[in-house]
Amino acid sequence: MNYYKNIDATVEAAIAEDVGTGDLTAYLINKDSISSAQVITREEAVICGRPWVDKVFELIDIDIRIDWLIDEGQVVNAGDIIFEIEGCTQKLLTAERTALNFLQTLSATATKTNKFCNLIAHTNAKLLDTRKTIPGLRLAQKYAVKKGGGYNHRAGLYDAFLIKENHITASGSIAEAARLARKTSPNSRLEIEVEDLDQLSLAMKCNPDWVMLDNFSIEDIRIAVKHTNKAIKLEASGGIETNEHLIRIAETEVDYISMGALTKHCQAVDFSMLFN
Repeated sequence: MNYYKNIDATVEAAIAEDVGTGDLTAYLINKDSISSAQVITREEAVICGRPWVDKVFELIDIDIRIDWLIDEGQVVNAGDIIFEIEGCTQKLLTAERTALNFLQTLSATATKTNKFCNLIAHTNAKLLDTRKTIPGLRLAQKYAVKKGGGYNHRAGLYDAFLIKENHITASGSIAEAARLARKTSPNSRLEIEVEDLDQLSLAMKCNPDWVMLDNFSIEDIRIAVKHTNKAIKLEASGGIETNEHLIRIAETEVDYISMGALTKHCQAVDFSMLFN
């Protein structure tokens, strides 16, 4: 997955919505003034977002110097210095909020992912993201999931089939939807979502690559794992309400667990840029 293919457009749009026709308050500062600053974290986090932060400062002023003190994906504690920066004071002030917005959002995604991955590290289950991402930040958030220790599901609608309830209804049956998928793009991954064990049996007859078990009970996930006997990949999804529930699902020996919460239920990490 090319996480960086739209980074320029993403950052340009973020700068444009903030700066607009110009940073009025920064204009109060002497344009020849040079300053240095530090960005610190106010809480424990997994740091993520360096490519987007770097791009913000590059597009605001290519002469700004950034010295990262923390590696991407590294766990930090409250009070740690993330990076030091030096350049035109006006430009530093203009870039500050947009850069920190990317850092706080992507670090939040990486931090949440890392927390859940640690909970199930004793199992073989892999934690997956979903398409429930912030519009415009799909690839950035999927990058953050990887930095947090998780795995990526589809990048979008274009790189794999996921036949869900409405597709089945519109096509007439699971078998017909799967037949059309294989005919349309035989080399694309075919995944079928099922809501009970009867649908699982129907789906297996279509020889999919993956089956998504939607809101299955723990006992039914165990039955599904035993029934498929690793012949296809099984993904558990939906209804994961507690850490204990996530752990119990992972211990069923299911292959994957997908969680929209990785990208849509994130609380921004608190960062500050402080001038020296």
